[in-house]
Amino acid sequence: MNARGFSVKTNRPTILVMAAGIGSRYGGLKQIDPVGPNGEIILDYSLYDAARAGFDRVVFLIRRDIEKTFRETIGRRIEKRMDAEYAFQELGDLPAGFEAPGGRVKPWGTAHAVLSCRHLIRSPFAVINADDYYGSAAYQVLAGHLRGAGDTGGARDICMVGYRLANTLSEHGHVARGVCRVGTDGYLAGIDERTRIQRRGEKIRFTEDGSRWTVLPPDTTVSMNIWGFTPGVFEDLETGFAQFLHSRSGDLDKAEYYLPELVGSLVAERKARVKVLPTDARWFGVTYPEDRPIVQQAIRELLDLGIYPLHL
Repeated sequence: MNARGFSVKTNRPTILVMAAGIGSRYGGLKQIDPVGPNGEIILDYSLYDAARAGFDRVVFLIRRDIEKTFRETIGRRIEKRMDAEYAFQELGDLPAGFEAPGGRVKPWGTAHAVLSCRHLIRSPFAVINADDYYGSAAYQVLAGHLRGAGDTGGARDICMVGYRLANTLSEHGHVARGVCRVGTDGYLAGIDERTRIQRRGEKIRFTEDGSRWTVLPPDTTVSMNIWGFTPGVFEDLETGFAQFLHSRSGDLDKAEYYLPELVGSLVAERKARVKVLPTDARWFGVTYPEDRPIVQQAIRELLDLGIYPLHL
């Protein structure tokens, strides 16, 4: 049974929304900037797309200090369309024998955030960021893969949506992207994190040192951290977290356990295969304050095309 008394089916894909940082980024949930004509935020459109693709259950990963406001401002209207549950990322959620450093306040990172949901998810699931717009096509390909997902031969069945780099840039500054190496079989061979990518003249380029710039083709496949997993991955997340805590014992006041790094290690150890699901969808988000009117304009264009109704 879920928090609202509904029976939870375990054979349907779930969508996990990473929303633990949303309040701190926006200065309080009530200050989240609307992008739609009736006060809609990006997450409203994301979950509308997810529901249309076949996801009918959502788990929100949030902090306890924003639970009441999140439920009132976001959760309540989402619950009209989807079964919703809430998970919390806690500093004290650690393997036996470990303790959080006394001065640490910051969460343990995105891999730990997903691990925090292990008691609520028993089916294949997607992971998205609360404040990123991924496009309806992304949810369609994710749902299609997850409906048939299953671990085979001792390897986890993982998928990620792969975007064209040109569809993920900000016009107002540089961005960080995971540049993907994809094999001829459509599976991920590796990810190179590029922390400073931007348009320079007519080309897209990245730099590691601020002086030397390297061109990246506009159709380069990049990860926007929209993933699909089978529930078996929670075992890997738990094992990996203990290994992380051992290896980073000298700087546990700041170190973070990241989801892409966990996926990369599973691929390197041949414990997982990651299917890259290509899409021509356009990603957007508010990376810089100047991006907000661009996002609003993009939503207006989608409304004009009939992609979304005026009132969600």
